[in-house]
Formats: sequence, C-alpha cells, structure tokens
Amino acid sequence: MATITRYPGVRHLRSTPTAHVMQLRDGALRRSGVGLAFWFRPLTAVLSEVPVDDRELPLVAHARTADLQDVTAQVTVSYRFENPEVVAQRLDFSIDPTTGRWTGEPLQQVGQLLGELAAGHVMDALAGATLREAVSSGAGPLRQQVTAALVADKRVAATGLRVLGARISSVRADADLERALQTPAREAAQSEADRSTFERRALAVERERAIAENELTNRIELATREQHLVTQEGTNARTRADEAAAAALIEARSQAERRQLHATSTAEATRLQGEAEGAAERARMAALADVEQGVLLAVALRELAAHLPAIGQVTVTPDMLTGALSALTTRRGE
Repeated sequence: MATITRYPGVRHLRSTPTAHVMQLRDGALRRSGVGLAFWFRPLTAVLSEVPVDDRELPLVAHARTADLQDVTAQVTVSYRFENPEVVAQRLDFSIDPTTGRWTGEPLQQVGQLLGELAAGHVMDALAGATLREAVSSGAGPLRQQVTAALVADKRVAATGLRVLGARISSVRADADLERALQTPAREAAQSEADRSTFERRALAVERERAIAENELTNRIELATREQHLVTQEGTNARTRADEAAAAALIEARSQAERRQLHATSTAEATRLQGEAEGAAERARMAALADVEQGVLLAVALRELAAHLPAIGQVTVTPDMLTGALSALTTRRGE
C-alpha cells in the first residue's frame, strides 16, 4: 500500500517496489511505474495501485465424477498481475488520495474470477473420471490439466492476469464413500499384516523347535559323554584295584618268602649251634671221662657255685658236717 503524506493543497505519494502506481489527470495517463514517489493535487489526480508480486489463491472446488459421485478438491492458484495498466482498466484498483487505501475490493474480484475459472476446469477434468480414478490417480494429472486450462483461458489474459500454476493438495470423496474405497486396501493391508504375523510366528516356532532340538542334542551328547566318563572311571578303578591287589599279593609273597628264609636261616643257625654245642659237650665229656670223681665233683661244685647267688655267710651245723663226712667216707671206701 502506498504512503501518502498530506500537505496544504498538495499530497506526496511514495509507493513500494511491489506496487505499480498510475496517475491520471483529465483522463490522460501522467505517471505509471513501480516504486514511484511524486507530488500531486488531490482534487485533480486519479490514482490506481496494482500489486505486481506473486499471489496465492486457495479455494475448494466441488465436482461430480462420471459415476455421479461428489468429490472435493483442494486447489491453490498462483498468479500475478502481468499488465497493471490493463488490470486497472478492467478492475477497480483506484486508491483514496488521502489515505492511500483501495476504494473498492479488487482482490476479491480477482479471487472470484480465478476461483470460478479454476472450479470450472476442475469440474471439467473430473467429469470424465470415475470416483475411484479421481481419488486414486493422484493430484498430478489433475494439476496439469487445470494449469493448462487456466493458462490458455482468454478471459484471464484479457484481464491482464497471468496464471503461474495450480496445485492440487487433495481430492477427497464423501467420508462414507472414502471409507468404502479404503476398505479393500485396509483388508489387503490387514491380510498382509496377518500373513506377516503368521509367518513371524511360524518362524519363531521353527526357531524354538530348532533351539529345543539343539538343547536335546546337547543333552544327549552330554549324557553320552557322561556315560563314557563313568565307564572309563569304572575301568580305571578296576585297573587300580587289580594293580593294588597284584601289588599286595607280591608284597605278601615277598613277606612270606622273607619270613620263610628267616625261619630257615634261624633253624639252620640253631641246628648248627646245637650241633656245635653238642660237639663241644661231647668233647668236654670225653675229656672228663678219665678224670677222677673227686675232681669231677670239685668241678661240678665250682660250676654250681658259679651259678648260685652270692652268699654273705654260711652256717655249718653238726648235722650237715656229719652227713658230708659220712658221704665222703663212703665214696672213698668204694
């Protein structure tokens, strides 16, 4: 919007770089351009301001498909005022010389014009398609058709407008019809999800079975190894027992043989000692055979005295002396 500064009898206008300002006086064009700044008399000047920036017009277009179903399209039309002087002649873009505001509502006129044209082209594009085709084909083909129709529209060009393009956000049917159209896809998706779930469960069961089989195989292998271990331990125990018994038998035999040898040697030594003692006794007896009895008695008494305990004193009684003398006399008389 242009900025107008008031002074006594005159005004000063300063526009923006995105606004095309035109000044008419006495029906003749005095000034026309973008970003102007000039003085003017408010009583004789007729001012118009046309925006030259790109603008967006959102609208909702209703159409009916070939199978007589209502659909709604979200459309956004991009446009610009390509020929501001022609636009100012076809639409009321005049501004108040005091406030700089539009005296009318030109943008609403432009919006109504483009909205009706865009809605008509959307209806024409969807009239030859079924509901399923209109909803499922996407916004690309419809966007191309509407854009081409608006660009080629003669009324748009005659008004000084230029359509830059049209965007289709969505094409929607009635809520019940849309749910009905979505049902097969939902069922297919649900079926695919169920199939994936079943496959996942089957895979999980198969993996659990493989794990159980692996655990059972491991347990069997461990049991087999344990059996082999027990068998080997029993064999080792029997071997150790046999070896210990054999060693004990050898030790017993060795001890018996040692005892037998010791007994034999002891008996032989005893026999030899007895023979030696007998031989010595015979030799002694042979030596004493020619000795007188008194000598023998003296020797005997000496031997006996050697083996008797020590005697401190001896008491000789008359009876003992009488008996000894009698025995001695008797031996001599013999």
